[in-house]
Amino acid sequence: MESIIGYFENKSILVTGATGFLGKIFVEKILRLQPNIKKLYVLIRASDSNSALQRLHSEVIGKDLFRVITQKHGTNIHIFISEKITPVAGDIGLEDFGVTNMELLNEIRSQVDIVVNSAATTNFDERYDVAFTINTLGAKNVSKFVNECSNIKLLLHVSTAYVWGEKSGIILETPFKIGETLNGENNLNIKEEQRKILERHSELVIEKANEKAISSFMKDFGIQRANLHGWPNTYSFTKAMGEMLLLEELREDVPLVVLRPTIITSTYKEPFPGWIEGVKTIDSFIVAYGKGRTSTFLGEPSNVLDLIPADMVINAMLVAIVIRRHEPYSRTVYHVGSSMSNPLKIASIWKYIFGYFATHPLINRQGNPIQTTGKVLMLRSMSSFNRYMSIRYLIPLKVAEYANKILLGAFNAWYFKADREIKIILRLAFLYKPYGLVNMIFDDANLIKLLYIIKEYFKDEMETFFLDTKSIDWECYFMNIHIPGLVKHVLSTRVQK
Repeated sequence: MESIIGYFENKSILVTGATGFLGKIFVEKILRLQPNIKKLYVLIRASDSNSALQRLHSEVIGKDLFRVITQKHGTNIHIFISEKITPVAGDIGLEDFGVTNMELLNEIRSQVDIVVNSAATTNFDERYDVAFTINTLGAKNVSKFVNECSNIKLLLHVSTAYVWGEKSGIILETPFKIGETLNGENNLNIKEEQRKILERHSELVIEKANEKAISSFMKDFGIQRANLHGWPNTYSFTKAMGEMLLLEELREDVPLVVLRPTIITSTYKEPFPGWIEGVKTIDSFIVAYGKGRTSTFLGEPSNVLDLIPADMVINAMLVAIVIRRHEPYSRTVYHVGSSMSNPLKIASIWKYIFGYFATHPLINRQGNPIQTTGKVLMLRSMSSFNRYMSIRYLIPLKVAEYANKILLGAFNAWYFKADREIKIILRLAFLYKPYGLVNMIFDDANLIKLLYIIKEYFKDEMETFFLDTKSIDWECYFMNIHIPGLVKHVLSTRVQK
């Protein structure tokens, strides 16, 4: 069998979501390992080609992530990038991605070998219209585009393991059936969901609601529709519907890989350890604790929280492409996570977080170390969380509200700020509760098969495409890689308390 790296020589790949966290790591690894790739067509949301090119350089190539490639090519880096990457201005929410340059569109259709769809909005409570357009209709538009590609070898779609919502126990690598719901009730009609979105939006416009009111309504509407069918949030709901449409729309002879990563964290090894962008799921709690802003966590300490370093997700994507491209009519789901092979308990995570900031405190603007709150109080159910919030915040806030009225609004600014922050905390707790309160173990049988194939047929590339989650030392990873990377790449060295 040919090498994994060798397969990508002289290949053309269309990548959506390249300005996102996973997308740019995918682009970086392809360019670093296989400089003889023919072309990367990168779909970027932009009004024109110049804007797309500007976003490519400012949001992708210009990132510290690309420093290894930049050092390798030196002054020729811009020539190399212009030869290998063609930015495509468009919008995944539109048919043919809204691309009006027919010459470029036909070129992609005739040349592309692989399509990688990593475009997504990952906000748990995104506006329903926005999430539906990107996560659901986007998947449909990608599959319809792939159907028109004459040289296509495979479509890889990046989803999320949490499309199964709050399901506990061992979760298998099985695809969805069209119209399937998590609660077994209210048969899901995706066209009807789209109709409801358009109908509600039109009603709000007729009522002359401002953009803030429309946004607020659409966020609540998304949660409402997700809950109706058994999903905990808009993100997982719209991603599940996207998977359904892929299976319904995609040409049968085109191999499909649906990659479902769990909670993605900073890079483990490549291109260097600890690279991360933005505050991910678990990172919001790490940051809040490091800044001394939280002393509680909603979660069962003995539960497993499934984390996976970003570069291991990319390795799974690349190996799956090479392995599955020869299997027309195949539909394969991969869970890319650690809970089955190397489970990490919530109690251990907080032990590492506490240990790190005890010896490496963040520094405030005055140059002083920020004192954390010490050991974290674990709230093991929503009822205990609600009791804690009532005693600690809601009752005092009610007293403050009463006092504020007596004093004719003397504390208005303080009261409304506190009220707003508490509502945010309550909403976040509602959105994140599945991750801390439900013990999910994601079956990774298909991922293990990939690992076996690498060991059997690609021994020389085992380190390049490492997939063995058992080899991760979680304490070392948190203490020496992930939290330092989060502090370096996301937080300033001097953090305002």
